[in-house]
Amino acid sequence: MMRDRVASYRLSRLAGRIMLYLILALGAATMILPFFWMLSTSLKTPPEALRFPPTWIPQVFDFSNYIDAWRAVPFPLYFLNTIFVALSVMVLVLITSSLAAYAFARMRFPGRETIFLLFLSMMMVPMPVYLVPSYVILSKLGWVDTYYALIIPWAAHVFSIFWLRQHFRTIPNDLYDAATIDGCSRFGFLWRVMIPLSKSILVAVSLFSLIGSWNSFMWPLVVTNSVSKRIIQVGLAYFSTEQGTQYTLMMAAATFCISPLLAIFFVAQKQIISSFARSGLKE
Repeated sequence: MMRDRVASYRLSRLAGRIMLYLILALGAATMILPFFWMLSTSLKTPPEALRFPPTWIPQVFDFSNYIDAWRAVPFPLYFLNTIFVALSVMVLVLITSSLAAYAFARMRFPGRETIFLLFLSMMMVPMPVYLVPSYVILSKLGWVDTYYALIIPWAAHVFSIFWLRQHFRTIPNDLYDAATIDGCSRFGFLWRVMIPLSKSILVAVSLFSLIGSWNSFMWPLVVTNSVSKRIIQVGLAYFSTEQGTQYTLMMAAATFCISPLLAIFFVAQKQIISSFARSGLKE
């Protein structure tokens, strides 16, 4: 009787694991499918890209699509602009998020929780709501079609502040007491203790900031007018016009545009997983 129960338990546990793995495999396939379709389309000829029913594997691999896409738009300039803007925004986000998160997590001042809730409420405001007022402000400042318009408005990131604040609250107060006894200031404690203990969180914040800047399209399209200030996502729009969309060239351009992000993600994926495991566990 006991053996039957054990066997039934093991069988049900095995069935549960198989079901879990099937669900995970289905989710992984759903996530990978768009990337596979992008890569497949980038290697097709224009007639095959428009064929119905579509083909998953190109009949003829046309690698010239990558060369044509690279030459159609000044992507070297767009890449340089994107790298400069993304790195500048990332550095500013790390500075502002660390300081703000430390204040919300460790310092006590009137209205702290109310101000923090107001910060979080800003995440629910969609971009079209503040796009026009922001453009008017930038126009008054004379920042339209400058790097200031691409960098300064994104120097603070609410979710990064929330993320770091949650992690800072998990650091024991005993460390602050010990550092204070040794004569460490508030900023010294942040720089010497909390920042070294938050490397995985900071790496994840940096990566998400890079992804946000790299994939930004609407804001750079609105606040820039000249080609010299445009970034790669605006360059991708070149292949979609009123006359039609050049799917093969667009997919080829999209492939080499997201390749740096994929490389960075695979390098930093351990830090990202660690940051999610460590943050938000203590309120």
